[in-house]
Amino acid sequence: MYEGNAYPGGKLSSFERNGYRFDAGPSLFTMPQLVDDLFMLAGKNPSDYFHYQKLPEICRYFYEDGTRFIADAEPEALARTIEKYLGEPAENVLAHLKESAVKYEVTEKLFLHRSLHRLGTYFNRDALKGYRNLHKLDAFRSMSAANASRFSDPRVVQLFNRYATYNGSDPYQTPATMNIIPHLEYNIGAFFPKGGMVSITESLVKLAEDLGVTFHYTSKVEKLLTTSNRISGVTVNGRNLDYDLVISNMDVVNTFRKLLPEARQPERVLRQPKSSSALIFYWGIKKQFSELGLHNIFFSRDYPTEFRYIFQEKTIHHDPTVYVNITSKYEPGDAPAGCENWFVMVNAPANDGQDWDALIAETRKNILTKLSRQLGEDIENLIEAEDTLDPRLIESRTSSSQGALYGNSSNNRFAAFLRHANFSRQFDNLYFVGGSVHPGGGVPLCLLSAKIAVDMVN
Repeated sequence: MYEGNAYPGGKLSSFERNGYRFDAGPSLFTMPQLVDDLFMLAGKNPSDYFHYQKLPEICRYFYEDGTRFIADAEPEALARTIEKYLGEPAENVLAHLKESAVKYEVTEKLFLHRSLHRLGTYFNRDALKGYRNLHKLDAFRSMSAANASRFSDPRVVQLFNRYATYNGSDPYQTPATMNIIPHLEYNIGAFFPKGGMVSITESLVKLAEDLGVTFHYTSKVEKLLTTSNRISGVTVNGRNLDYDLVISNMDVVNTFRKLLPEARQPERVLRQPKSSSALIFYWGIKKQFSELGLHNIFFSRDYPTEFRYIFQEKTIHHDPTVYVNITSKYEPGDAPAGCENWFVMVNAPANDGQDWDALIAETRKNILTKLSRQLGEDIENLIEAEDTLDPRLIESRTSSSQGALYGNSSNNRFAAFLRHANFSRQFDNLYFVGGSVHPGGGVPLCLLSAKIAVDMVN
């Protein structure tokens, strides 16, 4: 395996600053069984490599009107909490989560575990069952419209609209099918891996090495070599190497644009609008905050305007929703005694040539103002370690086209079919995995993309 960076994992990596450890990218862990499955398929015991625990709470929410509460992991407890703090009847919340589970059951075997680009996917028992229930996917109205019809309190609508960001989409455009996402957190569960998110990467690398895989770091693939309708090898650090089969986990846009510039380009897919990106500040905070948990959301006052800024105006609103992840709540060694490691993220547009230096400075100021007001503390004075990740760096470090976190956006009902297949129609022995191809971005879907591709190879 050839990796351009000096470390494995791409976005799913970590680093240290002045005694603070930070997970660099993904911070939420769902569907851990997909990781366990890899070990069991290899005849290994997952617990020999990897440990995780189910979270008792999903997130702590902070609204601009002063409302704040802890979202319990158990659906019934969550429903009671929302009824208590937001006035929304508990039965509405439970009905929403039940409907989310139905959406998952309809899509799981039909869309998530199979290629959408092979005819056999559409002619089997699972497909027939799916066809009978396609109306339950609610694909013809937006996520926000569906949530607004379900809930009477706009704060509850905002809470469930935020799940559009889990695949880099706009809740006012993405279809209500995406209301499948809360099912993963509440009906299945959210988890925390011992050692932080990077332990997912570390455990899979160890598994691969135990199975005889060799990793070549700082070995950037510069070109895919072709002979007629096959990939004959790769160029790595100026050397041509012969291979019978190639799997690319590089963003499919850059795979074609940079590694196969002379091949026919699948323009219809490559030119699709991109998902959102992120602007992340990694702050070492010399204080502990009891009111904060592992996952924390500080909502903006005007959600529609925030998303209009991201997707239409290609910038960041002055009052963004702020996500704060603090792994030292579960891994005290991630920060010095009495301190916390804050991963502070806002949703951002993909890189389109914005003045990022100015935008970063302005957004940093706005985030500090918001958090200081909500927490009653001058947060800037508590920062003793700092780093930043913006869409430009995401693009350069992970080869994600325009720094988009999830490849193409899912802001229309046909988005699932506009992702590139897990195989090439041009080259018989070229396959694709990762967040830019089917079934999508995020740790669980990337793992499923690998499952689909491997099933094709075998």
